[in-house]
Amino acid sequence: MEAKKLTRSANKMLAGVCGGIAEYFDIDPTLVRVCYAALTIFSAGFPGVLLYIIMLILMPRSDYEQLN
Repeated sequence: MEAKKLTRSANKMLAGVCGGIAEYFDIDPTLVRVCYAALTIFSAGFPGVLLYIIMLILMPRSDYEQLN
């Protein structure tokens, strides 16, 4: 069994953070994006944007993304 690794996805809208989370948990990326957008809007926006930037910095690129 291969260990999963949380990485940014090549299936991306902005930077691949939500796509990477969806791939890690094996769920639909659109569902993750909609839930994240709703959470960001209903929490006054700033914490969600800050969290996304932090995840963008901390999450490594996927192997596919590094080749391009």
